[in-house]
Amino acid sequence: MQFFMEYIKEKRKIISIWIFFVGIFLLSFLLYHLPVKAVLYPTLLCVGFGMVFAVLDIWHRKQKLEVLEKLKNMSENFIEQLPEAASIEESAYQQMLKGLWQRQKEIVTQADCRYVDMVEYYTLWAHQIKTPIASMRLHLQNEDSDFSRKLLSDLLRVEQYVEMVLTFLRLGSDSTDYVFKAYDLDEILKSAVKKFRSEFIARKLRLEYESVNVRVLTDEKWLSFVIEQVLSNALKYTKKGSITITMEDSDVLCIKDTGIGIAPEDLPRVFEKGYTGYNGRNDKKASGIGLYLCKRICQKLGHKISAESVIGEGTIIKIELEKKKLGIE
Repeated sequence: MQFFMEYIKEKRKIISIWIFFVGIFLLSFLLYHLPVKAVLYPTLLCVGFGMVFAVLDIWHRKQKLEVLEKLKNMSENFIEQLPEAASIEESAYQQMLKGLWQRQKEIVTQADCRYVDMVEYYTLWAHQIKTPIASMRLHLQNEDSDFSRKLLSDLLRVEQYVEMVLTFLRLGSDSTDYVFKAYDLDEILKSAVKKFRSEFIARKLRLEYESVNVRVLTDEKWLSFVIEQVLSNALKYTKKGSITITMEDSDVLCIKDTGIGIAPEDLPRVFEKGYTGYNGRNDKKASGIGLYLCKRICQKLGHKISAESVIGEGTIIKIELEKKKLGIE
């Protein structure tokens, strides 16, 4: 019904002109006292032919509209499938669309090239920076002093930031490979904890962890990044107390700290890109990227990550490792 009303509205000028001319003929016949039937019969014929033409035109317009509705949701090559132009005006609009589409393709191509160049540059930079980092770590390991231990701790942070850059770039790539296998979760946890052993010692924090004896279907490299990032955040915001690693219901990994906690208004947004919240505003070095990357990675791995926190008491990060149907190649 709406389409019919729109059609009548579009053709209102033609209909008005037709009614006007019919009125002129009728008025002329009445003024000259001519038989009205002489004009009524051709008028009815015109109405009949007009209705047939209108029905055919409405059907043709409806078909064209259905094609355009389908093309509206197509992202590529829709220009070649446009219906044939029925008028000079439609042809002009189609030419304008083709010009705009071609320009858009050029802009997208240029943007893709710039993005690829940027990714290649930062990937190369991240790999190159690892060499001097490894060299500095080797030199510092030969010394045993408070100063060298502090530098090693700072160097660990640098390594994490470099790894975050690589992770960010890999997540945006279509060629990222995931290797899903059954892994011993304890091996992944021990490897992650080992990286931060100097941090635990320097901050005098307790690590409460007992073997969980669980095997999970995941990608070791990506899950390790998530666990390391969560541990890094726990260490960053915990001044005293402990960090606890436990399993809940045999499939939920819980990493709990006794740190400063997260404000209730910030908790729903801690996994958003670039969101730092109250703690992040106090800590000028916070980027708001770490937990965002964890969320993205967990989504790709088929896991779920969530946060619970109480200000002044600490935070619990939960990673659901429930074995779901994952495509293994």
